Amino acid sequence: MKTMIFANRVMKEIIRDPISMFFGVAFPLILLILLSAINSSIPVDLFDISSLAPGIAVFGLSFMALFAAQVVAKDRASSFLTRLFTTPMTAHNFILGYMLPLVIMSVIQVAVCLFAALFLGLDFTMTIFAVMVALIPMALIYIGLGLICGTLFSEKAATGICGALLTNFAAWLSGVWFDLELVGGIFKDIAHALPFFHAVEVGKAVLNGTYEAMLPHLWWVLAYAVIIIVISIFVFKKKTQEV
Repeated sequence: MKTMIFANRVMKEIIRDPISMFFGVAFPLILLILLSAINSSIPVDLFDISSLAPGIAVFGLSFMALFAAQVVAKDRASSFLTRLFTTPMTAHNFILGYMLPLVIMSVIQVAVCLFAALFLGLDFTMTIFAVMVALIPMALIYIGLGLICGTLFSEKAATGICGALLTNFAAWLSGVWFDLELVGGIFKDIAHALPFFHAVEVGKAVLNGTYEAMLPHLWWVLAYAVIIIVISIFVFKKKTQEV
């Protein structure tokens, strides 16, 4: 009950910022529409909707890191967390309270992106619902990164890292805008060593119903999710012990 009450409060704090909500929800949709329009205007099928939709969905999830960093950093700056430490709430209550609303928002965001893609030529199949579940580990990665930044840095620094820096990393290293095989070299090696590319491949495989193609990409994403969530819990607990 304590966790759910805190989670409800976190959700209200997130949706209270209209600018962040715009970038988190509307911006990925604008990109989806824009790239689909470009694809229909050129003779080469550069942005096939069945590949573009899950790619944009993964990119859109990067804004979950921004939301997490903002709300945690604000709570620290306002001493709200310090006051809550005098209550019976534990670190697990806080962490789950921050994560639960963001996981729900992540599923909704992926759903909005995929259902919008239906109007752009994507065929409706039940695999759309499977993609919403399959991308939750990637959402946890972003949320964990946001919790780490929000715990360690000021609101300005945390939003800068999780906003401009992380979203650009997610965009360029996911293989959404161009084929990484065409670039090759160290850029491709770096992209393959990070979870963004693998999450997009998981989304494509699930959406197309080729579940065997998820591997080994799914293991990469799950491994990153576990490591980052564990680190975020450790960092948060360590920081709260210093208060």
